[in-house]
Amino acid sequence: MREVAIVAFGQSDHVPDSAAVSEVEMLMPVLNDVLGRAALKAGEIDFVCSGSSDYLAGRVFSFTMALDGVGAWPPVAESHVEMDGAWALYEAWVKLLTGEADTALVYSYGKSSPGDLREVLTRQLDPYYMAPLWPDSVALAALQAQALFDAGAADERTLAGVAVRSRTDAAANPHAQLRGEHPMGEHVVAPLRRGDCPPIGDGAAAVILAAGDTARGLCDRPAWIRGIDHRIEAHALGVRDLTDSPSTRLAAERAGAFERPVDTAELHAPFTSQEIVLRGALRLGDEVTVNPSGGALAANPMMAAGLIRLGEAAARIQRGESRRALAHATSGPCLQQNLVAVLEGE
Repeated sequence: MREVAIVAFGQSDHVPDSAAVSEVEMLMPVLNDVLGRAALKAGEIDFVCSGSSDYLAGRVFSFTMALDGVGAWPPVAESHVEMDGAWALYEAWVKLLTGEADTALVYSYGKSSPGDLREVLTRQLDPYYMAPLWPDSVALAALQAQALFDAGAADERTLAGVAVRSRTDAAANPHAQLRGEHPMGEHVVAPLRRGDCPPIGDGAAAVILAAGDTARGLCDRPAWIRGIDHRIEAHALGVRDLTDSPSTRLAAERAGAFERPVDTAELHAPFTSQEIVLRGALRLGDEVTVNPSGGALAANPMMAAGLIRLGEAAARIQRGESRRALAHATSGPCLQQNLVAVLEGE
């Protein structure tokens, strides 16, 4: 199987409201940055894949407008997924494995500020039984947190510890929307407090993938994707054990995460309670550095936060701060869909 690596990663500064710029204007500096890091021109990219959501944009085929940021000439092979950019990266990884491309540009973006995100995300639910009840994303996450409390797996002090650690680590992340320690605040939906929930904001991210010797020529220390897999839980929340994530565990197993220990994990856990669930499913002990970037609690741009987890893990490998890292992305309510990748240096 061909070796494929992340050779460059870039992201925007994540902000609560980007009304002053369009999606293309938000995306173009990120694309220019990531291409510059790899010393590539847009015409030298063999394949382009993006991730975004028409629900956020409020119009169909909204991703076609973002192609203005990539450039219309010379023509390139292009694809799109209506998912977080982590799944676009998966598609690009498969493309490189086939030998049909040697380089790929993957980008994703989301502007949550124009609408009510909690209301918009109800459209992910089963349209016959759940969606008509309008349970929003925070209420569903609160059910998951309460299930952990009832099982004795966590309490409010445990969740507060996750929040404090994540946002303290984010102080060193210049792109984070929230930096430094923040008060937990009042309950949003009990037992979740304001500090247990992610900020709502806008942002974009991009990575460049390359295969084999091409990757070595573009980067001093490529972050090799040693394994990647994604799985999904049952759609009906009532048939799931919300205190566990079997799909995450299975994806990690198929990606080879349990073959050798990892030293770093970037987990896409928008709520503090979800980090507890993911730590258990991924068998992560206290010796593993979790979300040194601050994670989704510091910046959670919809459709880009999962790709950022892969990019942050790769960046630590490229800087020599990690030897073997795990990256995780999720989509849907209560960790419904999960992707796990294992990255290593040379």
